[in-house]
Amino acid sequence: MRVELHPEADLEFARQIDYYDEREAGLGQRFYHEVISSLNWISSNPTVPRLRKTYRRVNLKVFPFYVAYVLHEDFIWVLAVAHARKKPSYWKERM
Repeated sequence: MRVELHPEADLEFARQIDYYDEREAGLGQRFYHEVISSLNWISSNPTVPRLRKTYRRVNLKVFPFYVAYVLHEDFIWVLAVAHARKKPSYWKERM
């Protein structure tokens, strides 16, 4: 199934890569690969995470982030690549 990122989610993702790269060389790439791995898993298993009222969520394994998304008939719409402990639900207006 095709995965598309909301423009703001795409921007968040890019900013976090930059943030982690500034903290430690190579850390941004590790974050990038973990998010991409999660997106690939979501693409193959879109209905496995339980539905949380109106969206689904997959937590990253290493970084304190999650991917929030909704299913459409022919694609997965990623609403956020969000920090798990900062500003909960800030992205819900994107739905």
